[in-house]
Amino acid sequence: MFVDTHMHEMTYSKDSFLSLDEMVRIAKQKGLGAICITDHDSMGLKDYAAEYTERTGFPVFVGIEFFSLQGDIVALGIDEYPEKRVTAQEFIDFVKGQGGVCFAAHPFRNNNRGLEEHLRFVKGLDGLEVLNGSTSPGACAKAAAYAEELKLFTLGSSDCHVPEKVGVCATYFPEEAKTMEEFLKVFKKGEMKPAYYRNGAYHILDGQRPEEICRISF
Repeated sequence: MFVDTHMHEMTYSKDSFLSLDEMVRIAKQKGLGAICITDHDSMGLKDYAAEYTERTGFPVFVGIEFFSLQGDIVALGIDEYPEKRVTAQEFIDFVKGQGGVCFAAHPFRNNNRGLEEHLRFVKGLDGLEVLNGSTSPGACAKAAAYAEELKLFTLGSSDCHVPEKVGVCATYFPEEAKTMEEFLKVFKKGEMKPAYYRNGAYHILDGQRPEEICRISF
């Protein structure tokens, strides 16, 4: 099962040009089995996404991309989030207290929104994005090296805001999940692998291999 684990929908991410209908349409065309809407500091789409999933049968999991004081962290499986910016460690602890999962988004993107060296000091992160469709391959390769060093799960996601970016990167999970509860159970096993879309199919990276990531164009 391929899942795009970091996406932005236009209702609550004002820098996005994507409606949920369009995201799902493209996701299905590319062979994704589910998508994760992780809007900027908002989970406002959660109720609508639940209704959408029930009506269409296509799983839409809603999480958040939270801008902590040290950088962006994607969280899934939570009901609440801090009302103001807090440290990365405080946010991770907040997520874990609710039984959720979290990973560092684009940790080395050159926009001062990645955790960068703070990765070495926070505790409790589940994984890192080592393929991010809106980040340079070099920055992704550096994230892969850190994931290997820190023994963290590795994920791929598009971080899409426009149609052409939907599903350019995704995460392969060996088991299907139709509900958030099932998704969290599969996620916590840590058997996922990052993947990228090329020539009409997804290609799974078996291991981090930073040198290979440097050669990929999203």
